[in-house]
Amino acid sequence: MGAVVELSDDCPHESKRDSKPVSMFTREKILATSSTMNHQRESSDQNSPASLIAPTSAFWRINKENRIRGDEGEMNGFQSVTRRGRSGRPTSRTIPIWILRSLILTCLLVASNAAICPNGCICDDDNLFVSCIGANLDVIPIALNPSIQRIVLKENRIKIVDAAAFQFYGDLKNVDLSSNHLFTIPNGSFDAQKQLVELHLRHNKISALTEKTFQGLKSLTVLNLRDNYLESLKNGLFASLSKLEELDLGKNRISKVEPGAFQKLGTLRVLHLDDNQLRTIPSPALAPLNSLAELHIGWNAFSSIPDDAFKGLEQLTVLDITGAGLDDINDFAFRGLNALRTLGLDGNKLREVPTKQLAVLPRLEELTLGQNFFTTLRSGAFQGLTKLKKLDVSAAKLLTTVERGTFSDNANLETLILNSNKRLTTMEDGSLAGLPNLRHLMLRDNAFTGFSESLIAWNELKRLDLSENPLICDCGLLWLTEVLVPRNSSPVLCSEPPELKGKPVKGMTGDELGCAFSDARKQALLATLCATGLALLTGLALIVYYKCRRKVRDALKDYKWKNRAISRKEHEYQKTFSDDEYIVRTAHHHHPPHHHHQGQTGQLAHYQHQNSNLQQPNPNLQQQHQQQQQQQQQQQVAMGVKSIPVTEL
Repeated sequence: MGAVVELSDDCPHESKRDSKPVSMFTREKILATSSTMNHQRESSDQNSPASLIAPTSAFWRINKENRIRGDEGEMNGFQSVTRRGRSGRPTSRTIPIWILRSLILTCLLVASNAAICPNGCICDDDNLFVSCIGANLDVIPIALNPSIQRIVLKENRIKIVDAAAFQFYGDLKNVDLSSNHLFTIPNGSFDAQKQLVELHLRHNKISALTEKTFQGLKSLTVLNLRDNYLESLKNGLFASLSKLEELDLGKNRISKVEPGAFQKLGTLRVLHLDDNQLRTIPSPALAPLNSLAELHIGWNAFSSIPDDAFKGLEQLTVLDITGAGLDDINDFAFRGLNALRTLGLDGNKLREVPTKQLAVLPRLEELTLGQNFFTTLRSGAFQGLTKLKKLDVSAAKLLTTVERGTFSDNANLETLILNSNKRLTTMEDGSLAGLPNLRHLMLRDNAFTGFSESLIAWNELKRLDLSENPLICDCGLLWLTEVLVPRNSSPVLCSEPPELKGKPVKGMTGDELGCAFSDARKQALLATLCATGLALLTGLALIVYYKCRRKVRDALKDYKWKNRAISRKEHEYQKTFSDDEYIVRTAHHHHPPHHHHQGQTGQLAHYQHQNSNLQQPNPNLQQQHQQQQQQQQQQQVAMGVKSIPVTEL
């Protein structure tokens, strides 16, 4: 009959039969025994059940078939365990032998004051940290340092959190069981973790939770259940987590959130409900979260947002509704969000910028609207958003034009991102006017063939990205070569003409761009020559005037006097010619032909006599007058009237 070792409930350090202390087992032998136990776990569970421990307190009897040789410190294994009551009879109930082996191993470790670090793990006793990432574990190790504060068990094959698995680690503050095969968490699994602050259960197969699942986690502030199989959230599910600040329920299958699902979470600051199967905003469930600062609820199946959808969330600063399939937003959907700073609406089906709906957000600083169905960013599209600092309208596949005055009410805008809009060809002059604080301009991967130098104050930008646009490189882009030098993170290449295709715009010369006198030296030389020539001409004119100033004055005086005299004489001549013409025509119509010459001569002589008394004759003027009279006489002859020559008078 084999030797018998009796252990009391608190695992004494010595056996009853053998005086050798248990602590004589070396760490290596214990580790080897632990490996053997884990290897034989499945077969032992099926083929070698042992007697169950009776509820009455007595003593342990451990029957050994293989001797424990205390001299060599070797232990080959245990076969069965029974617990005797006061009657000394074994009970009939059974438990899996692997649990008993684990308990025995724990007692041995406590007795030897030694901890085991499993293969593939990193155990840092100084920092009380254990990492078993990808260590191929299928159970939570229970032989670690009982004082550890952080344990990472990611990427293993653990299927269940045993009710007693964490009972040995009462000081834990951070547990990460992400990327395992967990499908359930028994009630009370974390009863002993009064100090646990973070619990990560991401990327498992958990499909159901109860209000007792997280019972005992009084200090928990972060709970990550992302990427599991949850389908609904029942009332009071997280009521025991009174200090919870961050809850991630994203990427599940949640289609229903009961009104009381988040009750007693008055300290919750961040909530992720994105990437689920919600068809409406769960407004009643969200209303009690009066401390909520961030809500991520995109990638669901919303089609519209009703009025007052976020009522009660007065402290909300970040709202992400990306990829929710929205094609309509009610006018007062965002009413009450007076503290909102960041809003994400990209990846929806909006056809116009929701100007009126956004105007109720007086403190909005960051807005993303990309991947919607806009064709034009219209004038005043962002009216009312006077605090806006960052705007991103990228990957809007139908966007073609940015109108003048689009950002007229956004004087505080610092960053504008318009990337990957494949049809965006036009930014009207004045579309970027009124943006004195703009420092970051991203216009990458659009359809621009060129840019206007007057579009914006380019030199005031700290960062500029114009890459991946089909630019036509000609003299009109010469100014751009200097702007790009300190401000562009990606190369800007030419698409046309063919000889410049693929060449960087930065550093190109005016000759390469086909500009005459484009070289700076040539321009300076030309300007110098023009200025010098103008100065020489001006100086020469002044010298000539100085030397000939008297002659010039006299000539100007004579010219002015002659012009006045000629003007006055012409006026008098016109009067004289009119009278003569009247006399001649009157004589022609009222007198017979044979008296015409005599009468006309007498009248003309009388008129000239009177005229001579008014003014002294001037030889030059008289000669001009005679020439004019001769011309008039010739005209009269042509008309059939014979006049008396002036010379005969």
